[in-house]
Amino acid sequence: MKGAWLGWGLAVAAVATSHMAYGWAGVALAATVVVFWLLLQFSQSLRVLRSASQRPVGTVPNAVMLNAGLSQGMRLPAVLKLTRSLGRRIATEPETWTWADEGGDAVEVQLHDGRVTSWELRRKAPEAAQAGN
Repeated sequence: MKGAWLGWGLAVAAVATSHMAYGWAGVALAATVVVFWLLLQFSQSLRVLRSASQRPVGTVPNAVMLNAGLSQGMRLPAVLKLTRSLGRRIATEPETWTWADEGGDAVEVQLHDGRVTSWELRRKAPEAAQAGN
């Protein structure tokens, strides 16, 4: 939430500074730059969601590599960009999502306010050796 306040504060400061330096033409330029920045952010979000929608829900090529790529405080769009798949929700309190690979390994990610707070790699139990071989 701090990042949003900082971003909007910078936008207001840019508009005010532009007004003092160039009048209404400066305000128009600053407003155009702010709108352009917002459109870039929106476009990036849509690109991430489009690529995530192309794969089956809750799947990743390698859960171990996903586990290694996660970090605390990472935002959900960054996680979606890393997984290239929408997660499978397994709990609402705390908000928990899971991604699994074909081998049965899975990563459970807990989020708070859209940021990763913790995650756990769950490895598939090794199958017992067949008797008589």
